[in-house]
Amino acid sequence: MDAIQHGWFSEIQNELWPGQSFSLKVKTVLHKEKSKFQDILIIDTETYGRCLILDGIIQCTTRDEFSYQEMISFIPLCSHPNPEKVLIVGGGDGGVAREVAKHPKVKEIHQVEIDDRVVDLSKKFLPEMARGFDSPKLKLVIGDGFKYMKDHKDEFDVIITDSSDPIGPAESLFKESYYGLMKTALRVGGIVCSQGGSFWLDPSHVKEVMTGCRVHFPNVSYAVTSIPSYPCGHIGFVVGCLDQKLNLNTPKQLFSSKEIDEMDLKYYSSSIHTASFNLPRWVHKYFYESQ
Repeated sequence: MDAIQHGWFSEIQNELWPGQSFSLKVKTVLHKEKSKFQDILIIDTETYGRCLILDGIIQCTTRDEFSYQEMISFIPLCSHPNPEKVLIVGGGDGGVAREVAKHPKVKEIHQVEIDDRVVDLSKKFLPEMARGFDSPKLKLVIGDGFKYMKDHKDEFDVIITDSSDPIGPAESLFKESYYGLMKTALRVGGIVCSQGGSFWLDPSHVKEVMTGCRVHFPNVSYAVTSIPSYPCGHIGFVVGCLDQKLNLNTPKQLFSSKEIDEMDLKYYSSSIHTASFNLPRWVHKYFYESQ
């Protein structure tokens, strides 16, 4: 079934959110192709701006992408006392690279994206996100993130995994073994942050990912951000730290309002950082008290 019907794109028939659908009214189909790895669709919508869709699932829209990009980047960066060297796995639209490059302590960014077509098309159709690739701090590699980490042990302070949902090419990025691989690429006290799914959609999946992370990281937590174009209007991040004593809820880097504005941060702040870890009571009990 075509995902665009009667002028509307819909996320339908998806095993990750059965029984519900999210739809956007389409102005124009800007690009459509099948790469070596996935179906790529880019549309211009009536109310959410331009939208990148991979294998029928919305990855980002220009209306609300900043809330995801800023939080998946600044939560681990500001939790770490000195995040000088950062690895991004995925993130082919360039948004996470754009945000990571803003952090004043970050000196070097390595990014590994498997699908060069996502990068090329984002540069053409999503330039506000893809300008992250222009940072002089960034080294972009088109290739396999697993192999890259195996070849770069004990190198990074922070690893950010900006993946699609846990089906298809990205499924392995949610496994316990993936957290073990990330651990080998981290320096002492390193932090990882990965897209962790929504507790409204499947809390058992989120808990399973957190449990897998705890096998390798003594300090694991879960934070959330609000983003209306994702199912249920929000998404979470699994954060793992090799320093058991580090309080992830409290940012180690505090920014003034002036600094926030100069970095063009629209969502993240020190207070939002702390608030993002404060979960509804039933979620907190399920994730932390029923292990």
